[in-house]
Formats: sequence, structure tokens, C-alpha cells
Amino acid sequence: MTSTHVRNDAEDSGPSGYAAARLRLLTEGARSGPPRRVALAELTDDWLAGLLHAATEDLKGVSLVAVGGYGRGELSPRSDLDLLLLHDGGDGARIATLADRIWYPVWDLGLALDHSVRTPAEARKTAADDLKVQLGLLDARHIAGDPGLTAGLRTAVLADWRNQAPRRLPELKELCAERAERQGELQYLLEPDLKEARGGLRDATALRAVAASWLADAPREGLADARRRLLDVRDALHLTTGRATDRLALQEQDQVAAELGLLDADTLLRQVYEAARVISYASDVTWREVGRVLRSRSVRPRLRAMLGGGKPVAERSPLAEGVVEQDGEVVLARSTRPERDPVLPLRAAAAAAQAGLPLSLHAVRRMAAAVRPLPTPWPAEAREQLVTLLGSGRPTVEVWEALEAEGLISRVLPDWDRVRCRPQRNAVHVWTVDRHLIETAVRASDLTRRVGRPDLLLVAALLHDIGKGWPGDHSVAGEIIARDVAARIGFDRTDAGVLATLVRHHLLLIQTATRRDLDDPATVRSVADAVGTQGTLELLHALTEADALATGPAAWSTWRGSLVADLVKRVSAVLAGDAPEEPEPGAPTAEQERLALEAFRTGGPVLALRAQTEAPSGGEPSGEPEPLGVELVIAVPDQPGVLPAMAGVLAMHRLTVRTAELGALNLPEDVDDGSVLLLNWRVAAEYGSLPQAARLRADLVRALDGTLDIAGRLAERDAAYPRRRTVVAPPPRVTVAPAASRHATVIEVRAQDAPGLLFRIGRALEDAGVRVRSAHVSTLGSNAVDAFYVTGPAGSPLPSGEASAVAQKLEETLRA
Repeated sequence: MTSTHVRNDAEDSGPSGYAAARLRLLTEGARSGPPRRVALAELTDDWLAGLLHAATEDLKGVSLVAVGGYGRGELSPRSDLDLLLLHDGGDGARIATLADRIWYPVWDLGLALDHSVRTPAEARKTAADDLKVQLGLLDARHIAGDPGLTAGLRTAVLADWRNQAPRRLPELKELCAERAERQGELQYLLEPDLKEARGGLRDATALRAVAASWLADAPREGLADARRRLLDVRDALHLTTGRATDRLALQEQDQVAAELGLLDADTLLRQVYEAARVISYASDVTWREVGRVLRSRSVRPRLRAMLGGGKPVAERSPLAEGVVEQDGEVVLARSTRPERDPVLPLRAAAAAAQAGLPLSLHAVRRMAAAVRPLPTPWPAEAREQLVTLLGSGRPTVEVWEALEAEGLISRVLPDWDRVRCRPQRNAVHVWTVDRHLIETAVRASDLTRRVGRPDLLLVAALLHDIGKGWPGDHSVAGEIIARDVAARIGFDRTDAGVLATLVRHHLLLIQTATRRDLDDPATVRSVADAVGTQGTLELLHALTEADALATGPAAWSTWRGSLVADLVKRVSAVLAGDAPEEPEPGAPTAEQERLALEAFRTGGPVLALRAQTEAPSGGEPSGEPEPLGVELVIAVPDQPGVLPAMAGVLAMHRLTVRTAELGALNLPEDVDDGSVLLLNWRVAAEYGSLPQAARLRADLVRALDGTLDIAGRLAERDAAYPRRRTVVAPPPRVTVAPAASRHATVIEVRAQDAPGLLFRIGRALEDAGVRVRSAHVSTLGSNAVDAFYVTGPAGSPLPSGEASAVAQKLEETLRA
């Protein structure tokens, strides 16, 4: 369908003709992207022009003007119509009637309308008072009526903008920063707002406004394509949802990807992130240039007076060979020959990061155009400069992004392309894979004093997730890549082996500490065998902390840190030749024995609560201790159903279980025959204060004697306060961990965290006739990863077939 045919459908200016033509246009499979947006704008222009002509024959002194996104011709299927009815201040009643005859047909069609009626003077005054109005008027476009009136307003508004730029551009920059603070960065969000988030369409519009000021201009390479890509995604989002939304929600990403002809939702997100990264980088460069120009304008008159009117010479301070600072940026020295210095990009980047300064756009582009590839293996200087860059802390991020923007990172690290802008569909992760790797290096830079080989720590931090661009286990793939990269950048065989080990086992400490029984010698020995040396253990400990801190708030805590530190201490002892002692069940502490005797004497459960704290994770001596949770010790006469009963009571009281250990306690010889179960758990309140021990005990007594319907109470609470879920969680998975312990069978449960989950698991294991020796509970965001050490009635590990059957039955129960 041509634009002429579309216009003919709407020639009568009636809503039915326009609506039919609009529907056909939006459902045309062959037309999408910019052509459809242009055609929709033209169709809408013709309809609105018809409404104006039908409303009055005298168009002198009146014009209909499109502003904002409509003014730019960027009409998405559900976009607002931003309209200004401009008039010369004539008959007010006539103008009001005219406005009604335009606005009401728009409303009748259910189209969103942002409208105003003003004289040119009123429009300019409103723009002077409201920056958003002024930005919209910068894109003013004549639709119908008196073209001279529109042209006069455009000329005046642009002149005002340029005259006021020194005052208004800092205001615009602050507006962009406030919006970024509220909405986050588009290039990292799993459910991004395509318009409002940093690097989105609002920022692209702000760059147009800066260019219109004639004060500075954005780097244009790739910018138009990035804007087009985001607009295309927004069009598809409007069409698939039927709503005027800019938020790309998880449940809609597959449909939007299909609408755009993309492989899957991950491909869609990568394209969105790439576009956002271009716009964000262009914004950084542009706002730096605005600041430089404004500073120069404020200083130049004084300098000219001091120098007798001559043009001031910019000061250049040396930073490294071939690299200098000028005007708050890192630039290349005049004598530098990039084509003869392959180490120059890394040297310039390291110097910039060490100085806390940005790399100038011109310098990066010049290096990208001229620098030859590094030889293999790298010269020692190149490796040292990379380590210096990675160890520079927070400034590393901005410098790295500048190198990435011009493709320099992929030249020195070809494997980087596979992780670039790769989304991580896990609520625990707050970054894409590539940014997470840089964040890990930033975190690792704070830990370099803890290790003997900080260079290996920093490079391992950069490479630990590099395998996520390949199929299969990313740790296994990453080990191969890390060994190859280490050799390429000049590490010897021994160091390359250490880096490969660190990448292969970067999750080993945190997973073992939170999911395994550290009192089991097999657990500690398996970690010692994997790590091999004290030096590697030291590096792995620091890498584990840096990785978790760079993942997100849910991945690290004082409690997790204490578990990892405990494991490292035990493994270090094994590596030093001190074999871990076999656990001695039946050797209780004095308090545990007291509780057990009281439970045996009373025939009921006995509880003790004790808060636990630890020094702040930052190591500040003046800081307040951080809570590790509350230790809950329970002694109860041996009987079936203790685990589900206690887990259910805790869930009823909204207590989160962090660790749980269970075992039978041998009573002193002078006590009559009898067995007491001892439960040593660490719990924390979801919110509010902890309940009293007496209340917990009373509910546990009722749960054990069957008078407290835990399942019913939890179901009632869930019905009264249902959890809102925007996405469907993946199904639970239950597996048997091979050779994890000589004393028990380890069953791992991975499921969506929810109140009562541990109660359901405990009840299912109880029904299966197995005994739970200990439980290790770990919650990452909305995901629970729990390990249960179980035995048969005789206290020995389960046979392989029986263990698999228990795991399968438990998984079926959790799926139900």
C-alpha cells in the first residue's frame, strides 16, 4: 500500500476512514520500522489537517503543529499525539471552538493526546519556564494552517534555546541524571524501560537538543542506528501488547522478538543493550564536551585579558609514554605514532584509569584506526599495563567502556565478543556478563593486598565467566579459554594453570560452604584436592568474594562470608598436612547436653535462642557488628516428623532458615535408654522482631501432636496475601550429588523460594522413610538451593537406586 492510497482512505477527514487506514497500515507485514513510522505520521497529518480545514475556512493566524516525538515523525502504534494549536491571539471563543473540533475526534478514537493552545509568545514563555516543553518545541513540525506562524515560532524557539544554552544545558544534564537514578541503565536491565532508562530514547532526544544548541555535538557513528533499533523494538512491543508501554517485560520478550524476526528473547535483549550502550557512551562524551566548552567560555575572557588578547594554549601534562592529560581528558602526545606502538591502547587506558580521567574520543578513535595487533605472546609491558588497568578500581569501568565503544577490547581479547552485552536471566545478577566481569575486577582490586599474586587475581576476575558465551557448563568452557588467553598474554605454564584452575572452580567455595556439611571430612578433602595449593586457595578465596560482591546484593553477606572463611580455614589445614578429624556424634556442648536432658525429662521440645553477630564485612573497627542471624537450638525426644514440624512452625512465624543441622544425641550413661534429636539451626526474621522462644515451643508441641494444621495455616496465609508473580518460575529440580559424603546421601533441591518450602521438603522426605542428618539452605534472590544429607533408618547412605527414587518422588511433590 502506498502513502497515496493511505491518504485517500482518510480524505473525508472522518474517524472511520482514518481508523481503517491506520489499522491496515499497522497490520501490514511487509512494512515496519522507519517506513511504517513515517507512513503513520503522514496518515495522521492528513487526517488532522482535514479536521482543521473542516473546522474553519479561515486559516490565517492559526496553525496546527506537531511537537515532541510526533514532531520528529516517530509515531509508534500506541504513541501519544503531541499537538499544539498555535494562534495569533485573535477571537478566543473561535479558537476554543476550533480546538474542540480537533481534540474531540482524536479522543473519540481512543488515541492518547497531549495538547495545548497557545500564541507564539505564550509558547515561548512556557518553554522558558518548563524545560520539557522547550525540548518538545525544538522538534516542532507544521501540519496545517498558517505556515508562517509555525516557521516564526520554530525560529524563535531555536534562537531562545541557543541563547540560553549555557544555563539550560546543565539543567538538562541534571534532568537526565535524575531520570537515570530512578530508572537505571537500559543496557543492564532485564525488564528495561526503552524510553526512560539511561541510554534510552529520552537520552537520544537529549543529544539532539544538545546538537541544536550549537554548543557541542554527539559522536554520530552508530547513533542513528541505535535510535532506530530502540524505536523498532518499541513498535513491536506496542503491537504485541496492544498497550502504550515502553517497559519490555520478561513475559513479552519472546513475542516481541518473534515480531521483529529475531531468534529469541536473548537476541532481542542483546540488540537493545548494544543500542543503549551506543547512546550511553555518546551521552558521556557529549556531556563532557558540554562541560569543557562551558568551562572554557567562563575562563577565556579572563585569560585573554591576562595574555593581552592572545589565544590561550591548552596545558598538557605527561601521564605515560605517548600519553598526556589535556582539559581533563587523556589524549595522545603530539609525537605519538600509534601505528608503531601496539601497546599504546593498554598503556593509555592504564594511565587514564590510574589518573581517574576519561579517555578522549579522538584518542580512542585514532588508536582504533592505526594501532597494529599485539604479537603473541604479548610483550611483558602489555601484560603489566592490562593488570594495571584492571587494578585501578572504579575508574576502570569508564575507560574500559571507551575502548569497547571502538572495538579495541575485542582486538586484544577476541573471546570477549561472546560475552559482550550478554544478558543474565537471573534476578541475582544486576549486570550483563561483560559488565559483571569488569565489576569483579573492580571488586578484586580492593582485595589485592590479601594475596601474593594480585596479577593472577585480577586476570582471573576478568576471565572467570568468559565461558558463558559457549554451550555447556561455563566453568568447564572457561577453563579452556582462560588457559589459552593466559598463554597468549604471556603468562608461563604454571601461572596459566593457576588461572585455569581459578576459572574452573570459581564457584567451588561458595557452593560448598552453603550447600555441604563442613564437618564431613570428605567435603573438605574434595575442595583441597580441587585447589591443590595454599596460594591457589588464597586467590580463590579473594576471587569468590569479588565475584559475589559484583553479582548483586543477594549474592554476598556477612553470613556467607563467614561460611566461606570457615571452609577456607579447614581446607588450608588439610593442605598444610593436618587431616580433618572425623566428626564425633554424641559429643555435645554443655548447653546442648543440658537441653537434651531437659527434653528427655519433660518428654517435650526445649528451645534456646541466641543472637549471633560478626564484625562488619568491610573490616572497619568502629562499625557496628552485622547480624549473622539467630541460633536456634532445639532438643526433642526422637520421633517422626520433627523436621517438617519445626520448618512449618518457623514458616508460620515468617522466619527464614539459613542453615539447619539435625542429629541424634547420645545421652550420658547414667540416663535411662532413650534418644533425643538435636536441631541446631540459624534463622532470621523476614521482617519485624523474632517471636519468643516460649511461643515457638508451644506451636512446635502442637505441630508434633497433630493439633496444629501447619499446611492449612500456610495455605490460608497464602490465600489472604498472594504473592504477585510477573513471570512463571522454572520447575523445581532435585538431584543426587555423587560421592559428596561417605556418611550420607546428599540430595540437592533447586526451586523457587516460597514460605513453607522447607516444610514441604521435610514432609516429603519424612514420607519417603529417610532420616535427615543435616540441611544446608541457600537462597539467592528468588531461588532456593538446598542440600539435605539423608540416611536410611540404620543411619547409612542410601543405595543408588533408592536415592534416585527418593529424589524423583521429591521433585514430583514440589512440582505438584
